[in-house]
This record gives sequence, structure tokens and C-alpha cells, in this order.
Amino acid sequence: MDISKIMKISSSALKAQTDRMRVIAENVANSNSLPDKPGEQPYRRKTVTFKNELDRENGVRKVAVDRVREDTSPFGRRYEPGHPAADDEGYVLTPNVKGMVEMMDMRRAQRSYEANLGVIRTSRGMVLNLIGLLDE
Repeated sequence: MDISKIMKISSSALKAQTDRMRVIAENVANSNSLPDKPGEQPYRRKTVTFKNELDRENGVRKVAVDRVREDTSPFGRRYEPGHPAADDEGYVLTPNVKGMVEMMDMRRAQRSYEANLGVIRTSRGMVLNLIGLLDE
């Protein structure tokens, strides 16, 4: 496989992981948001799925975001009778975002990003070494 194809594959993975980190950051930012009125739902956690995408022009399979889906796990409940969105029993629905899960997902996305960045750096180094050999 030529180095330009490797770079295209790795750069597509960098973009996909960037999109994933953006969704995780949105989840974290909304983890404490509550509904305004009774019966309204709070923020629902989002997850990212990936797919292989054929780049016919370059003849490579790249990674891309397939979909951003809402997590269907149940919401939490917090006893807060004075809140405007509290139900008859005094409970408010809370987002289904768990901080530890988001931090683990962020760390995994970061490691994948770093691995693909390493591939790009190594490929670049190989090209520079080849150019150096050709100049001798």
C-alpha cells in the first residue's frame, strides 16, 4: 500500500474520532441539564457509531461516522420537590449521562486519535527518509 493511502485512511480516522469527542463533550456539557416543565424529558445521551466507507477515487476503505444515536437507557430521577419540572411525587428526571462512562469513552477516543496521528507521523518520516536517500 502506498503512503498516500495510509495517510488518507489515518486522516479519516482522525476526523471520525474528532466527531466522537465532540459528541462526548456535548454529553458532558449537558449532564446536569434538567427539563423546564413537568412531563418534559431531560437531555438524552448520544453515542457515535462508525462505518467503513469506500473511497473509489483512491481505492481505500476509510472510517467515517455512521450515525449519532440517542442512548435509550432510562433517565435518572432526583428528589427535588421545589423544581418547576418536578412530578407529583417531587421527582425530576435527570439526563442518562454518566460522567465515568463519558470519561472512559473520551479516553478511548483520545487514544485512537493519538494512534492514528502516530501512523501519520511515521508515514511522514518514511517519506522524508526516502527523500534523503534519493538526495545522496
